[in-house]
Amino acid sequence: MGIVGRIGTPLSPSATRVMLLGCGELGKEVIIALQRLGCEVIGVDRYADAPGMQVAHRSHVVTMTDGAALRAVIEKEKPQLVVPEIEAIATAALVEMERDGVAGHFPEFIPTARAAQLTMNREGIRRLAAEELGLPTSPYQFADNLAELRAAIDAGIDFPCVVKPVMSSSGKGQSLLKSQADVQQAWDYAQAGGRVGAGRVIVEGFIDFDYEITQLTVRAVGASGAVETYFCEPIGHVQVNGDYVESWQPMAMTPAALQKSREIARAITGNLGGRGIFGVELFIRGDQVWFSEVSPRPHDTGLVTLATQRLSEFELHARAILGLPVDTSLRRPGASAVIYGGLEETGIAFEGVADALQVPESDLRLFGKPESFRKRRMGVAVANADTTDEARTRAKLAASRVKPVKG
Repeated sequence: MGIVGRIGTPLSPSATRVMLLGCGELGKEVIIALQRLGCEVIGVDRYADAPGMQVAHRSHVVTMTDGAALRAVIEKEKPQLVVPEIEAIATAALVEMERDGVAGHFPEFIPTARAAQLTMNREGIRRLAAEELGLPTSPYQFADNLAELRAAIDAGIDFPCVVKPVMSSSGKGQSLLKSQADVQQAWDYAQAGGRVGAGRVIVEGFIDFDYEITQLTVRAVGASGAVETYFCEPIGHVQVNGDYVESWQPMAMTPAALQKSREIARAITGNLGGRGIFGVELFIRGDQVWFSEVSPRPHDTGLVTLATQRLSEFELHARAILGLPVDTSLRRPGASAVIYGGLEETGIAFEGVADALQVPESDLRLFGKPESFRKRRMGVAVANADTTDEARTRAKLAASRVKPVKG
Protein backbone atom coordinates (compact mmCIF):
# COMPACT_ATOMS: atom_id res chain seq x y z
CA MET A 1 0.00 0.00 0.00
CA GLY A 2 1.42 3.39 -1.00
CA ILE A 3 1.71 6.42 1.25
CA VAL A 4 -1.37 7.91 -0.41
CA GLY A 5 -3.29 4.77 0.63
CA ARG A 6 -4.86 4.28 -2.76
CA ILE A 7 -4.87 6.03 -6.14
CA GLY A 8 -8.23 7.33 -7.26
CA THR A 9 -9.64 8.22 -10.65
CA PRO A 10 -8.58 11.58 -12.13
CA LEU A 11 -11.28 14.27 -12.31
CA SER A 12 -13.49 12.42 -9.83
CA PRO A 13 -14.14 12.81 -6.09
CA SER A 14 -11.73 9.92 -5.43
CA ALA A 15 -8.86 11.54 -7.36
CA THR A 16 -5.32 11.54 -6.01
CA ARG A 17 -4.41 15.17 -6.70
CA VAL A 18 -0.78 16.23 -7.10
CA MET A 19 0.23 19.87 -7.69
CA LEU A 20 3.48 20.70 -9.50
CA LEU A 21 4.94 24.10 -8.59
CA GLY A 22 6.87 24.78 -11.77
CA CYS A 23 6.10 23.26 -15.15
CA GLY A 24 9.37 23.26 -17.07
CA GLU A 25 10.73 20.36 -19.10
CA LEU A 26 11.55 18.35 -15.97
CA GLY A 27 8.14 18.97 -14.46
CA LYS A 28 6.49 17.92 -17.70
CA GLU A 29 8.11 14.48 -17.48
CA VAL A 30 7.09 14.17 -13.81
CA ILE A 31 3.50 15.04 -14.71
CA ILE A 32 3.42 12.37 -17.41
CA ALA A 33 4.86 9.81 -14.98
CA LEU A 34 2.26 10.68 -12.33
CA GLN A 35 -0.59 10.50 -14.83
CA ARG A 36 0.55 7.05 -15.94
CA LEU A 37 0.10 5.98 -12.32
CA GLY A 38 -3.44 7.36 -12.28
CA CYS A 39 -2.95 10.73 -10.56
CA GLU A 40 -4.77 13.96 -11.29
CA VAL A 41 -2.11 16.63 -11.80
CA ILE A 42 -2.42 20.41 -11.50
CA GLY A 43 0.38 22.52 -12.97
CA VAL A 44 1.35 25.94 -11.62
CA ASP A 45 3.92 28.29 -13.13
CA ARG A 46 4.68 31.96 -13.64
CA TYR A 47 3.81 31.96 -17.36
CA ALA A 48 1.11 30.43 -19.52
CA ASP A 49 1.61 27.39 -21.75
CA ALA A 50 4.73 26.17 -19.93
CA PRO A 51 5.74 22.65 -21.05
CA GLY A 52 4.11 20.89 -18.10
CA MET A 53 0.89 22.88 -18.47
CA GLN A 54 0.49 21.39 -21.94
CA VAL A 55 -0.06 17.93 -20.42
CA ALA A 56 -1.47 18.67 -16.94
CA HIS A 57 -5.18 18.10 -16.25
CA ARG A 58 -5.45 21.83 -15.55
CA SER A 59 -3.12 24.70 -14.71
CA HIS A 60 -2.79 28.07 -13.04
CA VAL A 61 -0.52 31.05 -13.72
CA VAL A 62 0.71 32.77 -10.56
CA THR A 63 3.76 34.67 -9.38
CA MET A 64 5.78 31.83 -7.85
CA THR A 65 7.54 34.06 -5.34
CA ASP A 66 4.20 35.39 -4.01
CA GLY A 67 3.37 33.35 -0.91
CA ALA A 68 -0.23 34.57 -0.77
CA ALA A 69 -0.80 33.57 -4.40
CA LEU A 70 0.62 30.08 -3.78
CA ARG A 71 -1.52 29.67 -0.67
CA ALA A 72 -4.62 30.71 -2.62
CA VAL A 73 -4.11 28.19 -5.41
CA ILE A 74 -3.31 25.38 -2.95
CA GLU A 75 -6.40 26.27 -0.94
CA LYS A 76 -8.50 26.23 -4.10
CA GLU A 77 -7.24 22.89 -5.43
CA LYS A 78 -6.64 21.04 -2.13
CA PRO A 79 -3.98 18.64 -3.48
CA GLN A 80 -2.78 15.76 -1.33
CA LEU A 81 0.80 16.31 -2.54
CA VAL A 82 2.59 19.54 -3.50
CA VAL A 83 5.76 19.03 -5.54
CA PRO A 84 8.12 22.01 -6.10
CA GLU A 85 9.80 21.58 -9.48
CA ILE A 86 11.77 24.84 -9.49
CA GLU A 87 13.72 26.76 -6.86
CA ALA A 88 12.28 30.26 -7.40
CA ILE A 89 9.33 29.75 -5.05
CA ALA A 90 8.13 31.50 -1.87
CA THR A 91 9.57 28.71 0.25
CA ALA A 92 8.86 30.47 3.55
CA ALA A 93 5.16 30.24 2.67
CA LEU A 94 5.56 26.51 2.00
CA VAL A 95 7.10 26.01 5.45
CA GLU A 96 4.23 27.92 7.02
CA MET A 97 1.60 25.92 5.11
CA GLU A 98 3.29 22.63 5.98
CA ARG A 99 3.20 23.59 9.66
CA ASP A 100 -0.24 25.21 9.88
CA GLY A 101 -2.17 23.71 6.96
CA VAL A 102 -4.29 25.60 4.44
CA ALA A 103 -7.90 26.23 5.49
CA GLY A 104 -8.05 22.97 7.42
CA HIS A 105 -6.23 21.03 4.69
CA PHE A 106 -2.72 19.64 5.28
CA PRO A 107 -1.03 18.82 1.97
CA GLU A 108 2.31 17.02 2.02
CA PHE A 109 5.21 18.98 0.51
CA ILE A 110 7.79 16.94 -1.45
CA PRO A 111 10.27 16.07 -0.17
CA THR A 112 9.66 18.59 2.66
CA ALA A 113 9.10 22.35 2.80
CA ARG A 114 12.36 22.66 4.76
CA ALA A 115 14.27 20.92 1.97
CA ALA A 116 12.80 23.30 -0.60
CA GLN A 117 13.72 26.30 1.54
CA LEU A 118 17.28 25.19 2.33
CA THR A 119 18.17 24.29 -1.25
CA MET A 120 16.73 27.50 -2.73
CA ASN A 121 19.52 29.41 -1.00
CA ARG A 122 23.15 28.36 -1.51
CA GLU A 123 24.00 29.70 1.93
CA GLY A 124 21.49 27.46 3.67
CA ILE A 125 22.56 24.25 1.97
CA ARG A 126 26.30 25.03 2.13
CA ARG A 127 26.20 25.76 5.86
CA LEU A 128 24.18 22.58 6.43
CA ALA A 129 26.63 20.46 4.43
CA ALA A 130 29.90 21.91 5.70
CA GLU A 131 29.16 23.28 9.16
CA GLU A 132 26.48 20.91 10.47
CA LEU A 133 27.19 17.64 8.64
CA GLY A 134 30.94 18.12 8.22
CA LEU A 135 30.93 17.16 4.54
CA PRO A 136 33.95 18.13 2.42
CA THR A 137 33.31 21.24 0.31
CA SER A 138 35.36 23.93 -1.37
CA PRO A 139 36.44 26.82 0.90
CA TYR A 140 33.80 29.54 0.85
CA GLN A 141 32.74 32.94 2.18
CA PHE A 142 29.62 35.07 1.76
CA ALA A 143 29.54 38.75 0.83
CA ASP A 144 26.82 41.40 0.79
CA ASN A 145 28.74 44.04 -1.15
CA LEU A 146 31.76 44.54 -3.37
CA ALA A 147 34.06 45.46 -0.48
CA GLU A 148 33.14 42.28 1.42
CA LEU A 149 33.74 40.24 -1.73
CA ARG A 150 37.24 41.69 -2.14
CA ALA A 151 37.96 41.11 1.54
CA ALA A 152 36.79 37.49 1.37
CA ILE A 153 39.12 36.78 -1.54
CA ASP A 154 42.03 38.52 0.19
CA ALA A 155 41.36 36.67 3.46
CA GLY A 156 42.15 33.26 2.04
CA ILE A 157 39.85 32.26 -0.82
CA ASP A 158 42.43 33.55 -3.35
CA PHE A 159 42.40 33.07 -7.12
CA PRO A 160 41.10 31.33 -9.09
CA CYS A 161 37.68 31.38 -7.43
CA VAL A 162 34.01 31.27 -8.37
CA VAL A 163 31.37 33.87 -7.48
CA LYS A 164 27.65 33.03 -7.57
CA PRO A 165 24.47 34.70 -6.29
CA VAL A 166 23.22 32.77 -3.26
CA MET A 167 19.94 32.40 -5.12
CA SER A 168 20.28 31.49 -8.80
CA SER A 169 20.23 28.43 -11.04
CA SER A 170 21.56 27.17 -14.39
CA GLY A 171 24.73 29.23 -14.07
CA LYS A 172 22.94 32.61 -13.99
CA GLY A 173 25.18 35.23 -12.42
CA GLN A 174 28.13 32.83 -12.04
CA SER A 175 31.72 33.88 -12.84
CA LEU A 176 35.19 32.36 -12.68
CA LEU A 177 37.67 34.93 -11.37
CA LYS A 178 41.36 34.67 -12.19
CA SER A 179 42.60 38.00 -10.80
CA GLN A 180 41.55 41.21 -9.06
CA ALA A 181 40.72 42.62 -12.48
CA ASP A 182 37.72 40.26 -12.64
CA VAL A 183 36.13 41.15 -9.27
CA GLN A 184 34.06 44.19 -10.25
CA GLN A 185 32.63 42.51 -13.34
CA ALA A 186 31.83 39.35 -11.39
CA TRP A 187 30.02 41.33 -8.70
CA ASP A 188 27.96 43.21 -11.30
CA TYR A 189 27.10 40.00 -13.14
CA ALA A 190 26.02 38.29 -9.91
CA GLN A 191 23.75 41.22 -9.08
CA ALA A 192 22.12 41.00 -12.50
CA GLY A 193 21.78 37.20 -12.45
CA GLY A 194 20.37 36.52 -9.00
CA ARG A 195 16.99 34.84 -8.83
CA VAL A 196 15.47 37.59 -6.70
CA GLY A 197 17.58 40.47 -7.96
CA ALA A 198 20.62 42.08 -6.36
CA GLY A 199 21.93 40.62 -3.13
CA ARG A 200 24.26 38.29 -1.29
CA VAL A 201 26.86 36.16 -3.10
CA ILE A 202 28.99 33.15 -2.28
CA VAL A 203 32.66 33.10 -3.28
CA GLU A 204 34.16 29.63 -3.50
CA GLY A 205 37.75 28.53 -3.77
CA PHE A 206 38.36 26.68 -7.02
CA ILE A 207 38.78 22.90 -6.75
CA ASP A 208 41.06 21.39 -9.40
CA PHE A 209 38.81 18.37 -9.96
CA ASP A 210 39.18 15.62 -12.55
CA TYR A 211 35.45 15.49 -13.29
CA GLU A 212 32.07 16.19 -11.73
CA ILE A 213 29.06 13.93 -11.34
CA THR A 214 25.42 13.90 -10.40
CA GLN A 215 24.60 11.15 -7.93
CA LEU A 216 20.85 10.64 -8.27
CA THR A 217 19.63 9.50 -4.86
CA VAL A 218 16.12 8.21 -4.19
CA ARG A 219 14.41 8.18 -0.80
CA ALA A 220 11.51 5.76 -1.15
CA VAL A 221 9.47 3.32 0.90
CA GLY A 222 11.17 -0.07 1.02
CA ALA A 223 9.79 -3.54 1.62
CA SER A 224 9.91 -2.96 5.38
CA GLY A 225 7.56 0.00 5.09
CA ALA A 226 10.26 2.47 6.15
CA VAL A 227 11.91 5.08 3.91
CA GLU A 228 15.17 3.73 2.49
CA THR A 229 17.90 5.22 0.29
CA TYR A 230 18.60 3.98 -3.25
CA PHE A 231 21.27 5.10 -5.72
CA CYS A 232 21.33 5.31 -9.50
CA GLU A 233 24.58 4.74 -11.36
CA PRO A 234 26.66 7.98 -11.34
CA ILE A 235 26.09 10.48 -14.13
CA GLY A 236 29.01 12.34 -15.67
CA HIS A 237 28.29 15.77 -17.06
CA VAL A 238 29.78 18.81 -18.72
CA GLN A 239 28.72 22.28 -17.61
CA VAL A 240 29.56 25.53 -19.36
CA ASN A 241 29.20 28.66 -17.24
CA GLY A 242 27.31 26.57 -14.70
CA ASP A 243 24.74 25.26 -17.16
CA TYR A 244 24.44 21.61 -18.22
CA VAL A 245 25.45 20.89 -21.82
CA GLU A 246 25.74 17.09 -21.94
CA SER A 247 25.59 14.11 -19.58
CA TRP A 248 26.27 10.38 -19.70
CA GLN A 249 25.64 7.32 -17.56
CA PRO A 250 27.41 5.44 -16.09
CA MET A 251 30.43 7.56 -15.22
CA ALA A 252 33.54 5.46 -14.60
CA MET A 253 34.80 6.02 -11.03
CA THR A 254 37.16 4.34 -8.61
CA PRO A 255 35.36 2.17 -6.04
CA ALA A 256 36.58 4.46 -3.25
CA ALA A 257 35.27 7.60 -4.97
CA LEU A 258 31.92 5.95 -5.67
CA GLN A 259 31.58 4.87 -2.06
CA LYS A 260 32.45 8.35 -0.74
CA SER A 261 30.01 9.94 -3.20
CA ARG A 262 27.19 7.78 -1.94
CA GLU A 263 28.10 8.38 1.70
CA ILE A 264 27.89 12.13 1.10
CA ALA A 265 24.65 11.79 -0.86
CA ARG A 266 23.11 9.63 1.87
CA ALA A 267 24.11 12.14 4.58
CA ILE A 268 22.72 15.25 2.88
CA THR A 269 19.49 13.67 1.62
CA GLY A 270 18.90 11.92 4.93
CA ASN A 271 19.08 15.27 6.70
CA LEU A 272 16.71 16.91 4.21
CA GLY A 273 14.30 14.02 4.69
CA GLY A 274 11.04 13.19 2.95
CA ARG A 275 10.56 11.08 -0.17
CA GLY A 276 11.57 11.61 -3.77
CA ILE A 277 14.63 11.89 -5.95
CA PHE A 278 17.57 14.21 -5.24
CA GLY A 279 20.30 15.31 -7.62
CA VAL A 280 23.52 15.54 -5.61
CA GLU A 281 26.36 17.30 -7.48
CA LEU A 282 29.91 16.31 -6.53
CA PHE A 283 33.47 17.14 -7.58
CA ILE A 284 35.89 14.21 -7.94
CA ARG A 285 39.69 14.07 -8.04
CA GLY A 286 41.10 10.56 -7.84
CA ASP A 287 39.54 9.06 -4.72
CA GLN A 288 38.68 12.47 -3.23
CA VAL A 289 35.10 13.77 -3.31
CA TRP A 290 33.66 17.20 -2.49
CA PHE A 291 30.00 18.15 -2.10
CA SER A 292 28.86 20.92 -4.44
CA GLU A 293 25.05 21.28 -4.51
CA VAL A 294 21.84 19.29 -4.15
CA SER A 295 18.44 19.64 -5.81
CA PRO A 296 15.47 17.98 -4.03
CA ARG A 297 13.87 17.05 -7.35
CA PRO A 298 14.82 15.54 -10.73
CA HIS A 299 18.07 16.99 -12.07
CA ASP A 300 18.62 18.36 -15.57
CA THR A 301 21.64 16.09 -16.12
CA GLY A 302 19.32 13.19 -15.27
CA LEU A 303 17.49 13.63 -18.57
CA VAL A 304 19.92 10.94 -19.74
CA THR A 305 17.93 8.42 -17.66
CA LEU A 306 15.16 8.63 -20.25
CA ALA A 307 17.44 6.35 -22.28
CA THR A 308 19.57 4.53 -19.73
CA GLN A 309 17.46 3.25 -16.85
CA ARG A 310 14.50 0.90 -16.57
CA LEU A 311 12.75 3.72 -14.73
CA SER A 312 13.76 7.29 -15.59
CA GLU A 313 14.45 9.80 -12.80
CA PHE A 314 10.93 11.15 -13.40
CA GLU A 315 9.30 7.76 -12.95
CA LEU A 316 11.41 7.17 -9.86
CA HIS A 317 10.30 10.52 -8.42
CA ALA A 318 6.64 9.76 -9.13
CA ARG A 319 6.86 6.33 -7.51
CA ALA A 320 8.80 7.57 -4.50
CA ILE A 321 6.45 10.42 -3.65
CA LEU A 322 3.44 8.09 -3.91
CA GLY A 323 5.09 5.56 -1.61
CA LEU A 324 5.51 2.94 -4.34
CA PRO A 325 8.48 0.57 -4.94
CA VAL A 326 11.39 1.84 -7.02
CA ASP A 327 14.00 0.21 -9.27
CA THR A 328 17.19 2.18 -9.99
CA SER A 329 18.80 -0.40 -12.27
CA LEU A 330 20.72 0.67 -15.37
CA ARG A 331 19.48 -0.79 -18.63
CA ARG A 332 22.13 0.36 -21.11
CA PRO A 333 24.86 3.03 -21.28
CA GLY A 334 23.68 6.30 -22.75
CA ALA A 335 24.16 10.05 -23.07
CA SER A 336 22.24 13.29 -23.54
CA ALA A 337 23.07 16.53 -25.35
CA VAL A 338 21.24 19.86 -25.10
CA ILE A 339 19.48 21.54 -28.02
CA TYR A 340 19.61 25.33 -27.57
CA GLY A 341 17.22 27.87 -29.05
CA GLY A 342 19.89 29.74 -30.97
CA LEU A 343 17.56 32.66 -31.63
CA GLU A 344 15.26 35.13 -29.88
CA GLU A 345 11.77 34.25 -31.07
CA THR A 346 8.27 33.34 -29.93
CA GLY A 347 6.76 30.18 -31.36
CA ILE A 348 9.75 28.59 -33.08
CA ALA A 349 9.79 25.47 -35.25
CA PHE A 350 12.36 22.67 -35.47
CA GLU A 351 13.98 21.40 -38.64
CA GLY A 352 16.20 18.34 -39.03
CA VAL A 353 14.19 16.12 -36.70
CA ALA A 354 14.11 13.21 -39.15
CA ASP A 355 17.85 13.52 -39.78
CA ALA A 356 18.53 13.54 -36.04
CA LEU A 357 16.54 10.36 -35.53
CA GLN A 358 18.61 8.61 -38.20
CA VAL A 359 21.39 8.44 -35.60
CA PRO A 360 21.41 4.87 -34.22
CA GLU A 361 19.62 4.34 -30.88
CA SER A 362 18.72 8.03 -30.61
CA ASP A 363 15.63 9.85 -29.38
CA LEU A 364 14.55 13.46 -28.86
CA ARG A 365 12.59 15.47 -26.35
CA LEU A 366 11.49 18.84 -27.73
CA PHE A 367 10.12 20.68 -24.75
CA GLY A 368 7.48 22.93 -26.30
CA LYS A 369 8.60 26.15 -24.60
CA PRO A 370 6.61 29.07 -26.02
CA GLU A 371 9.60 31.43 -26.25
CA SER A 372 13.15 30.80 -27.43
CA PHE A 373 16.37 32.51 -26.32
CA ARG A 374 19.80 31.91 -27.78
CA LYS A 375 21.00 29.93 -24.78
CA ARG A 376 17.64 28.62 -23.60
CA ARG A 377 17.38 24.83 -23.43
CA MET A 378 14.65 23.97 -25.95
CA GLY A 379 15.19 20.23 -26.22
CA VAL A 380 17.54 17.36 -25.63
CA ALA A 381 18.84 14.41 -27.66
CA VAL A 382 19.47 11.11 -25.91
CA ALA A 383 21.23 8.05 -27.30
CA ASN A 384 22.38 4.60 -26.25
CA ALA A 385 25.43 2.57 -27.25
CA ASP A 386 27.71 -0.17 -25.98
CA THR A 387 29.95 2.46 -24.35
CA THR A 388 29.35 5.93 -22.93
CA ASP A 389 31.91 7.41 -25.35
CA GLU A 390 29.96 6.14 -28.35
CA ALA A 391 26.67 7.23 -26.76
CA ARG A 392 28.05 10.75 -26.27
CA THR A 393 29.08 10.91 -29.92
CA ARG A 394 25.62 9.79 -31.00
CA ALA A 395 23.75 12.18 -28.69
CA LYS A 396 25.82 15.19 -29.77
CA LEU A 397 25.39 14.27 -33.44
CA ALA A 398 21.62 13.96 -33.07
CA ALA A 399 21.39 17.27 -31.18
CA SER A 400 23.49 19.04 -33.84
CA ARG A 401 21.04 18.04 -36.57
CA VAL A 402 18.04 19.75 -34.93
CA LYS A 403 17.77 23.37 -36.03
CA PRO A 404 15.38 25.76 -34.26
CA VAL A 405 14.02 28.25 -36.81
CA LYS A 406 11.52 31.06 -36.85
CA GLY A 407 8.00 29.62 -36.83
